[in-house]
Amino acid sequence: MEKYKQALRDFLAGVMPGRENALVFGEGPLHPKLMLIGEAPGEQETLMGRPFVGKAGKNLDRFLELAGMRREEIYISNAVKIRPTKTGKTGRISNRPPTKEEIALFRPWLLREIDLVAPQVIATLGNVPLFAVTGDKRLTIGEAHGRAMEAGETGRRLFALYHPASLIYNRALEPVYEQDVRALAAWIARDACGAAISDAKTDI
Repeated sequence: MEKYKQALRDFLAGVMPGRENALVFGEGPLHPKLMLIGEAPGEQETLMGRPFVGKAGKNLDRFLELAGMRREEIYISNAVKIRPTKTGKTGRISNRPPTKEEIALFRPWLLREIDLVAPQVIATLGNVPLFAVTGDKRLTIGEAHGRAMEAGETGRRLFALYHPASLIYNRALEPVYEQDVRALAAWIARDACGAAISDAKTDI
């Protein structure tokens, strides 16, 4: 992974000079049962150099605990490796969704990362990583969440989840998100026993 990280630093230094120092890389064990892929790092993630350490990370940790999964057993990363920001009228810097160009810029690096990590299952968190992994512009998290599918050209198995940050703004999603995470945990357990993907689909 160190060669991969250095190659990405060198690449970003060439296309976005200075931003290579703001890269937030994935973390966790190689060859895990589960790889979680979020959208992009936020302020706290950039400051600490780690994915999912802000408010969304706390929600994620809580639901993983409910599902009987531990963060240290999971590889966690983002589709875009630098924080997308915007500046308001008062000069305040805040997060924004990644642009199509940013997603396209980092997509080859995400696919390469997936190949190096070699997870048993990928779980995408929100629309951005769902598209970045599958390459399918027609898929939305509203229709894809809570079910298993093939993860595009990666050849991996994928389970789509809402982004945990969505719970901060829409508390009504909490029972749906919890149900989806529990379904993911159950699917991984069944998959470990050799069950087919089609048998693990949920109807949420």
